[in-house]
Amino acid sequence: MTAAERDPAAGTVRLGLMGCADIALRRVLPAVARTGGIALAAVAARDTARAAQVAQQYGAEAADGYAELLERDDVDAVYVPLPSALHAEWTERALLAGKHVLAEKPLTLDARETARLVDLARSRGLVLMENFMFVHHPQHRRVRRLLDEGAIGDVRTVHAAFAIPPRPDDDIRYRADLGGGALFDVGVYPLRAAQLLLGPGLEVVGADLRTDPERGVDVAGSVLLRRHDGVTAHLTFGMEHHYTSRYEVLGSAGRLRLDHAFTPPADHRPVVVVERRGGVEELELEPFDQVTAAVRALVTSIGSGAGTTTGEATVRHAELVADVHRAGHARRGRAGTARRLAEYAVGGEEK
Repeated sequence: MTAAERDPAAGTVRLGLMGCADIALRRVLPAVARTGGIALAAVAARDTARAAQVAQQYGAEAADGYAELLERDDVDAVYVPLPSALHAEWTERALLAGKHVLAEKPLTLDARETARLVDLARSRGLVLMENFMFVHHPQHRRVRRLLDEGAIGDVRTVHAAFAIPPRPDDDIRYRADLGGGALFDVGVYPLRAAQLLLGPGLEVVGADLRTDPERGVDVAGSVLLRRHDGVTAHLTFGMEHHYTSRYEVLGSAGRLRLDHAFTPPADHRPVVVVERRGGVEELELEPFDQVTAAVRALVTSIGSGAGTTTGEATVRHAELVADVHRAGHARRGRAGTARRLAEYAVGGEEK
């Protein structure tokens, strides 16, 4: 029996894939396959042969394009790993079609659009999740608990960094018209981590975004955030760097550090390092698959019938990203974006 033939009353979420992106094929679909209560039902891609190949691999069916995917009665939810500039349109169309949505980050490129989509999902009782997988990893809850218990005294500042090596020249992260750039691709991670560690009440004190003049996208950036009580967060990100994925918290009586903070492999054993005057303590945690946890969170949210539950955090994060963008550089004209997006619909590579 294929996923599309399963009885929805049995409690299985029937998932439609919108775009055969690398992250979908390499990480999310395998997680779907090993998670109970969800199954891939249909696949749509601009390359119909590719869609058919992926669908066959998972016992699903190939849909004739994104619009047809949303019309299918055997699809309850869709996963949207398209280029960032296409997220808003297809997320909205999915919600209007009555589908729950798991969308890759960023949910949209505009904070007002994000707020509008969150409201739309809420009004229709649908789940809308922005796929920040790292927030589901228990290593961050352990860090939060240590901070709450005063393991390093009063928190003074957070330093977080996420950076990746240069991508191939034709990578869509270098396409301004498709929502590329370091801020939207990697900068959102330390920004989200700062919110996890310090709470939602953060404001942008300053930001610097370095733009590649030939590509017209930012390739690196730094941000200074401040909480109302004076606690700060210093964030660094980029996509022409040595791979870095970490954060540390400085306190009045010690320091806490976590490496592999954002994209740890499922078999990675996290180590939370706590330094105090009396010495250094290394707290080794159990391996954890955050990708599967993200899929499980989608299933749980849909099954609860509560609709979107992280809307406020999603909107506040989008507002913070927008503030960083404004502070980092002047808004550039986007003449020709609509034309280039139309061109993309019939050619190019998926994310």
